[in-house]
Amino acid sequence: MLSKKQEKWLKEGRGQGEFAEYKPWIKISDISSSGRSHRVFGHKTRRTHHLMSDLELATFLFLEWSQEIIDIREQFPLKFDETLQIAENMQVKHPAIRGNTHVMTSDFYVVSSDKELSQFVLQAKYSKDLMKPRTLEKLEIERRYWHSKGISWQIITEKDIPIAVQNNIKWLYPETTLNRSVDTQDSLNFYAKEFTKYPEKSIIAVCKDIDTAYFSEVGGSLNELRTLLGLRFFTFDLRIDFRKLKCSDIQISNSHYWDLMTEELGYVANQ
Repeated sequence: MLSKKQEKWLKEGRGQGEFAEYKPWIKISDISSSGRSHRVFGHKTRRTHHLMSDLELATFLFLEWSQEIIDIREQFPLKFDETLQIAENMQVKHPAIRGNTHVMTSDFYVVSSDKELSQFVLQAKYSKDLMKPRTLEKLEIERRYWHSKGISWQIITEKDIPIAVQNNIKWLYPETTLNRSVDTQDSLNFYAKEFTKYPEKSIIAVCKDIDTAYFSEVGGSLNELRTLLGLRFFTFDLRIDFRKLKCSDIQISNSHYWDLMTEELGYVANQ
């Protein structure tokens, strides 16, 4: 038996749709946690993604960067009648909350243009959690579920994430919440032009020049740029450490989507 909350989510169409129309089964506003959760705009889907950890964030950004990835659906629900049967066959307890069946989710259901791997599922888990017997039981239920559907399923841990990517995540998404107030399009256009004018310069050097030219506080431009990068108005290959980034490494998001992204951020801020 599902809880009233989960029945409500079913009626809302959670876990259904694709691209911008997809609704994750769990949203950040649904959970009371002091953990490192993130709401991040997805350029492939044109919607805000709900990510429950830095590891999920790193995995998501990797998927976003890959040209083969078409659609990313996070917090993807598994059919509870099927997972109940699998748990019964395994003779283990199915996840439940206060006696109600808990719908299991996979962190990422991914659609790809690769003909040999057109769809696959990823579960992001910190390696320390893989030492817990109960965690392994739940992962085995999930593995059997996807195996029965002929869909590739894999666990990804922080050990699979390059150090440069981890450093970039820490820089882009600091412990304190990023300032969500985004400047006007004039500001975005300004940085875009600077990147085009000085392609071989490092972004740190360009930001220092901007601070000097405009008598700004030292580090002010770099902090502003970090926010714009963190909000994904500008993107780059996360495998390049931010301290080595050149302007030519920065990809400028299609300005056609700037209004949409700003609108999404305003919506998130009011949640």
